[in-house]
Amino acid sequence: MDYMMLKVTTCPSDALSYTNRAVVSTQDAISQYKHVEITNSTMGSFIFTVEPSPQIGKGLMGFNMPMRKWALLSTNETLKVKPYNFDLRSCSIARITLFVDYMQKTNASESLNTDEMAKAFMETFLPQAFTVGQTMVFKFQDKKLLRLTVKEIEALSTDLFDPNNSAPKKTEPRMIKIGVTIPNTQVMFEKQSDSALSLTGQAKGKVVRQSIINPDWDFATMGIGGLDNEFNAIFRRAFASRVFPPEIIEELGIKHVRGILLFGPPGTGKTLMARQIGKMLNAREPKIVNGPQILDKYVGESEANIRKLFEDAEEEQKKMGINSGLHIIIFDEIDAICKARGSVAGTAGVHDTVVNQLLAKIDGVDSLNNILVIGMTNRRDMIDEALLRPGRMEVQMEISLPNEEGRVQILNIHTSKMKQYKKLAPNVDIGELATLTKNFSGAEIEGLVRAAQSTAMNRLVKATNKVELDPQAFDKLLVTREDFLHALENDIKPAFGTSQEAIERLICNGIICWDPVVNSILEDGRLFMQQVKSSQGTRGIVSILLEGAPNSGKTALAAKLAIDSDFPFIKLCSPDDMVGFTETAKCAQIRKVFDDAYKSTLSCILVDNIERLLDYGPIGPRYSNLVLQALMVLLKKEPPPGKKLLVLCTSSCCSVLREMGLLSTFTTVLHCPNLSKGPHLINVLQEMAKENAACFEGYEIQQIANSTANATFNIGIKKLIAYVDISKQMDPGDRVIRFLGKIEEESIHGY
Repeated sequence: MDYMMLKVTTCPSDALSYTNRAVVSTQDAISQYKHVEITNSTMGSFIFTVEPSPQIGKGLMGFNMPMRKWALLSTNETLKVKPYNFDLRSCSIARITLFVDYMQKTNASESLNTDEMAKAFMETFLPQAFTVGQTMVFKFQDKKLLRLTVKEIEALSTDLFDPNNSAPKKTEPRMIKIGVTIPNTQVMFEKQSDSALSLTGQAKGKVVRQSIINPDWDFATMGIGGLDNEFNAIFRRAFASRVFPPEIIEELGIKHVRGILLFGPPGTGKTLMARQIGKMLNAREPKIVNGPQILDKYVGESEANIRKLFEDAEEEQKKMGINSGLHIIIFDEIDAICKARGSVAGTAGVHDTVVNQLLAKIDGVDSLNNILVIGMTNRRDMIDEALLRPGRMEVQMEISLPNEEGRVQILNIHTSKMKQYKKLAPNVDIGELATLTKNFSGAEIEGLVRAAQSTAMNRLVKATNKVELDPQAFDKLLVTREDFLHALENDIKPAFGTSQEAIERLICNGIICWDPVVNSILEDGRLFMQQVKSSQGTRGIVSILLEGAPNSGKTALAAKLAIDSDFPFIKLCSPDDMVGFTETAKCAQIRKVFDDAYKSTLSCILVDNIERLLDYGPIGPRYSNLVLQALMVLLKKEPPPGKKLLVLCTSSCCSVLREMGLLSTFTTVLHCPNLSKGPHLINVLQEMAKENAACFEGYEIQQIANSTANATFNIGIKKLIAYVDISKQMDPGDRVIRFLGKIEEESIHGY
């Protein structure tokens, strides 16, 4: 319709008067519209929200006294009325500031809680059009009637996200003259200078601009580092749709995300994110609850605890429908209450009913659309599958170990105070520490900083018969690079780090290149290592089998390749650590090593003596099919996207692995031969002499060279080094002869 002519009249009832809306008859066509523009002959145009009512006659439009006074309307005046449509993208109100006073002047002093007033205001005036300078009546609880005057209106910015990375960005506030309230509108109150009122609460005075996502928050001030991408993804999936007015969301047919599951290794910042998420949002304060707190010994109480968490959201949705604000519920350690149904022993079924109750609240028959449930766990495998489907906790995000850039951010956060007060020595290089802390979680980096601080403080404490503190301790206190290195070496080790000491013991005698074949094996291994590191590689896993006779040095070569890889995660999977394990326990231990490897960007696993893991015995023969099947699956399984894995295995029974069908699972097989010629033997003795590890003099080595010039034998490098060590205990007069005798016996009998 274009427009219609209506006459001004008073509101037919007090209840309609308190709505501050233009009351029209349900018989008039204009009643089907939400907002109207009225035009009179004296003041021009005004925008009002419409309230249809059968209490008013056809052709009339009712206004309360403050509205008539503001727009200079007189009763029986004829108005030109036409529908008005707001552009919600530019006219939605982010913040409205109101002057508040009594409708009738009084000297009585009274205190009003602005937080309660803001809640009541939104329940009464949502959605509603407001104009700067507009005056209205506000009935607050049982208090006297209040007069509200619009001081200023700030528009909601829907341009909060950077199109390149979806990160919230800062935008300048945009003030408007006319706007419409939305569920996330922030209401602020200021009192008139001559008013006897006093205001309490946080919704008073001048504040910085607000929206559902506060664009002024900062990772560093929140104490969070290395999680930029994860936060950006959460904003894009969970909060971007909630920035827009509900009418636009309805037009697009969008359903808000109701649940997010954050999972990952311990110490990566999941709980920290829960503590700080309220600072990122300007919605209602999130309810944060630990999973075990829900459980109760009395029947039905656990389910009641779940229902209590959703009560506020249910009540508000009943009152306000699509205009209800966002309610956030955060479950830390959600695996405590949401285990897979049927997995918990016992007949009570408490865990099952708790899961059922949570599912019903999130996405049941009477599901809520004004909630966001955020669950945190490091045991995603324990969560009931029904909770993870779309419509429930559909956004599942891994909070993994920080990369080097993330570690720099975390170190800067935890050393910021020391930098501020000049307690960090100039020789501390944050970049160097970030390089040295591969596979450290955020919690472990924080622990490293604390350990370095305690080392620095310990230098200023004299512990004799009594503990004395240096009088100038505060001035002398300085945390140095050496303190951090001491903490790295002695105090803090990453849970998902390297088996450095265990692997280094495997090459305690170093690598002796007794023949070009040794260098060839190492070179081939490094090529496959580069294939894993390369971002252009099509495969996420590369597996290498180093096979050869017993004592041929396979394990040492594999250990050398593992250390040279310099991967942040290096683990040794050895039968030495599984003595006495059942088949099931072995499978679980092997699976754990691989699962831990998947948490790091670059990982290397050294599986030593693979036939011993399989319980293979030549007499029988017998082997563990359960462990065999587990290894076959894990050696072929691709790691998660973005993760690369190098697996180095050693075996002395290549033919057996072929019969078992395991050999085909490897990317390549590298053969490690035994020493077979005299020059091989001499090369070993000369290399050991350079390291002061040989017992033979130069003339003795020459004597051995002459004796073995044309000889052939078959001995492993490990056994040869053992014989050299034994020769140190022999009589120098005959040790060359006895040494050569040992070599010959080994070649003949192969002990």
